[in-house]
Amino acid sequence: MRFGIDRLLAEDDLVAQLKGKRVALVAHPASVTAQLKHSLDALVERGINVTSAFGPQHGLKGDKQDNMVETEDETDPRYGIPIFSLYGEVRRPSGQMMSSADVFLFDLQDLGCRIYTFITTLLYLMDEAAKAGKEVWVLDRPNPAGGPVEGTLLVPGQESFVGAAPMPMRHGLTMGEMGLWFREHFKLDLDYRVVEMTGWQPGKAPGYGWPDDRIWINPSPNAANLNMARAYAGTVMLEGTTLSEGRGTTRPLEILFGAPDVDAGAVLDEMNRVAPSWLRGCAVRECWFEPTFHKHAKTLCNALMIHAEGPFYDHHEFRPWRLQALAFKAIRTLYPDYEIWRDFPYEYEFDRLAIDVINGGPSLREWVDDAEAEPGDLEAIASADEAEWRQTIAPHLLYS
Repeated sequence: MRFGIDRLLAEDDLVAQLKGKRVALVAHPASVTAQLKHSLDALVERGINVTSAFGPQHGLKGDKQDNMVETEDETDPRYGIPIFSLYGEVRRPSGQMMSSADVFLFDLQDLGCRIYTFITTLLYLMDEAAKAGKEVWVLDRPNPAGGPVEGTLLVPGQESFVGAAPMPMRHGLTMGEMGLWFREHFKLDLDYRVVEMTGWQPGKAPGYGWPDDRIWINPSPNAANLNMARAYAGTVMLEGTTLSEGRGTTRPLEILFGAPDVDAGAVLDEMNRVAPSWLRGCAVRECWFEPTFHKHAKTLCNALMIHAEGPFYDHHEFRPWRLQALAFKAIRTLYPDYEIWRDFPYEYEFDRLAIDVINGGPSLREWVDDAEAEPGDLEAIASADEAEWRQTIAPHLLYS
């Protein structure tokens, strides 16, 4: 199969359409060809006139380890072109940035999760390109989580940098498909195109979203492997809690939770008692770790680890958003007074709890905290939203 960048480089008619135009590249460390050459180098070698580059959250180099760490603009030492940060002084490209090119190539590997900020970066780029009369091409890449949809829809008015629009946590789209929906939903008048992949089959073995013949490269520092990408639509919610998501260990965001004062084995037993079907499609294993930094640094934590991989993974049964919600519910039941929710300004949102910003509204938190609420209550809300989203995106699916 070919990703969008590989098709662009290989097909003369696509390259010809960029002749005489100034080209910008939006990229990160996972923006590589099948031969592992970075897209910036490959485009320049192909003779394309690259006049600027843009880095999203964590930077073009992906060197910013922690969350919410900003990146400054710089000049590329090899090509002498400006590298603009879209996670620094601005999140939206400025007029000066937009004036640096005629065509903007967007080549970011996504994780298939609404909160992963590259989605919002695409929307902001498309919005500014529409205003400036610029072209946007998405060089499409796989959604490693495949096509499944899961979670409640973001509530209107709850938008943020981790919630661009009313979509569920696990959106089931590639970046190219997402741009098609953005164009329709926001009524954007711009020259937009998707350089589609060839041969990608979401939901099909062996990769179920990620082709087994392609190397995994971290699109962000803590996205270390396919297991993390599959689990992320659930485990990312830990960022809005006092519980560790495993930052400061070698397997961050593959953890249902870690804490020094919670009995992980008891929590797992409670999860199996309350909603055993929500644990399908993976293995959940009790473990211990001591984070070297971040939450509970240098403190021994009892934890539950997700294995959505190997013989334990069932692509059509695994539901990480429900799995994570169930872990929260079990902790709340066993420890009614535990301070689960972390109150801090998440992605510069000062007036809402972080968990609500992350989940796009308060419904999940309210369900966890309601002692009378049953799994069926959350299921009813989520399943209706998921059905609505599947219908919404159906016209924009390129690979089904």
